[in-house]
Amino acid sequence: MVKIVIENLGQKEVPVTRPDWPVLRHLQEHQIDWMHACGAKGRCTTCRMKVLQGGDSLGPVTPAEQKYRKAGLLREDERLACQAVVTANLVIRVPDDSKLPHLNYTD
Repeated sequence: MVKIVIENLGQKEVPVTRPDWPVLRHLQEHQIDWMHACGAKGRCTTCRMKVLQGGDSLGPVTPAEQKYRKAGLLREDERLACQAVVTANLVIRVPDDSKLPHLNYTD
């Protein structure tokens, strides 16, 4: 089974149950809090994730992600969790400035 592993949340594993869903939707389906200020519309960068492994398993970079990359707000090793569709195993991290205060991260 395809899964998402969140490295700095204790290697938390999230099964990928729908190949057409973005990463954020999978996280929400498994009650994992993830910052997303714009309501998962691709209008901000608060849901960004650092991709450690499996970046080639993500769908193409979306126009919203391209816009933020051009503006210098999204690095090459980052994707928006609300936009990136996962099709194979993926290992990610929550960037330091996107961490939620009520979660315990394992850095």
